[in-house]
Amino acid sequence: MTARGIRDEPDADDLDVEEALALVKDQPHPGRAGEHVPAPATGADSPDDRHTGDRHGGTDRRSGGRHGGTDRRSDGRNGGADTPGDSGRSGRDTRHARHKATPWPEARAIAARAGRARAGRDTTVSVSLTDALGLSLAAPLTALTDLPSFDTSAMDGWAVAGPGPWDVRETGVLAGNAEPEPLSDGEAVRIATGARVPADTTAVLRSEHGRTDDKDRLHATREIVPGQDIRPRGQECRKGDQLLAAGALVTPAVLGLAAAAGYDTLTAVRRPRVDLLVLGDELLTEGLPREGLIRDALGPLLPPWLRALGAEVTSVRRLGDDAEALYTAVTTSEADLIVTTGGTAAGPVDHVHPTLRRIGAELLVDGVKVRPGHPMLLARLKEDQHLVGLPGNPLAAVSGLLTLAEPLLRALAAHPVPERYSLPLRDAVHGHPHDTRLVPVVLRGDQAVPLHYNGPAMLRGIAAADALAVVPPGGAAQGRETEMLDLPWATGGIGVCFT
Repeated sequence: MTARGIRDEPDADDLDVEEALALVKDQPHPGRAGEHVPAPATGADSPDDRHTGDRHGGTDRRSGGRHGGTDRRSDGRNGGADTPGDSGRSGRDTRHARHKATPWPEARAIAARAGRARAGRDTTVSVSLTDALGLSLAAPLTALTDLPSFDTSAMDGWAVAGPGPWDVRETGVLAGNAEPEPLSDGEAVRIATGARVPADTTAVLRSEHGRTDDKDRLHATREIVPGQDIRPRGQECRKGDQLLAAGALVTPAVLGLAAAAGYDTLTAVRRPRVDLLVLGDELLTEGLPREGLIRDALGPLLPPWLRALGAEVTSVRRLGDDAEALYTAVTTSEADLIVTTGGTAAGPVDHVHPTLRRIGAELLVDGVKVRPGHPMLLARLKEDQHLVGLPGNPLAAVSGLLTLAEPLLRALAAHPVPERYSLPLRDAVHGHPHDTRLVPVVLRGDQAVPLHYNGPAMLRGIAAADALAVVPPGGAAQGRETEMLDLPWATGGIGVCFT
């Protein structure tokens, strides 16, 4: 929502069309498989962000203009809010301004390019194996030794030399022992899995394949093949072999391989540093909403999500609606990425655009053709620093996070691009006439099931979701193959993606 006096329409309390749709539970969607699903709104105006001043889940649509409030005469333009310095802009036709917003796929590509341009500049670190999980290798992982580094037993049993039966030595060979004495033909020795095989060993006879007679001589109960159950030196790799290329993601298995290959530390791409600035005078950090104040949903939501995207969250600051505090926070930050919540549109306390103009930032993306979350932005503050401005409504902020922050952070961290995939929709989904929609879904077998409560101020749908469906302009009919954006915890698990 925008403040009274900014909106052209007489009714500033009209319900968002997407929210109205989300509230209609279990109502069948029109359209059969393969049919176009008409959008529920007409014209070029956005149906979902007209009251985005209802920030962070707030319910008073009359308080608008703040943190996502959308002046429909200024959407999509560099600079955003109409200010005295923007002479001639305030009367421009809404539809022309709106169409300057960046298409959703292009916005993600711009964010990824911005990250790649920065990647590799002073971002390489040497970290212990303990701290390397989730980073990307900055250099190839080459073996520092042969693996295994000596011939080892693959089984518990006996190391035997020559044909049997064999006389068994009294002292066996255990893992970790020094190099044992060589064997002579007709001789055997007890050996443990992983122990070093004595020189001149013919094979390892498994415990279950041998027996001793009354003279304590060992007999094989199965035919022995020379070399059986011996892991020869260098079987897995030789010293100097490349085990993994630069850019490989450090997983638990990679940590194990690196340790086995002789590493104590790894050369990796450090985590991008992110400062989170939460804007809004109306936000509470505890207790129930009261007296026009609402709970801050994004303060708890965004830091762990940013960490799941590979970032190091260096600070979380709540600034209220204070233009000077925002300016100071932005200009003193040393983070690679600053993320703001709210204040990206044209209301009287939307300070993000004026702050960016004040510091001479370069707007790379100013509004995206996506619902929810249209008034998101991406700016380059310095050669090595960017700012992503998220709308204040919770689901709109999630949309901005996945549209702009995720590709940028992935490139900065040198993480691999996830493989794109699509699934058919179980139910039809209404579309916006011109813009992409991101709709929470759960994955059931080989189908995606759209969820209710998918309005820009709602978190109920995304809290139950496995992914977001990328619904093209005009909507998607039942059964249509639709691109999916996985949510981090749906693929990696809570314990993996938030460590």
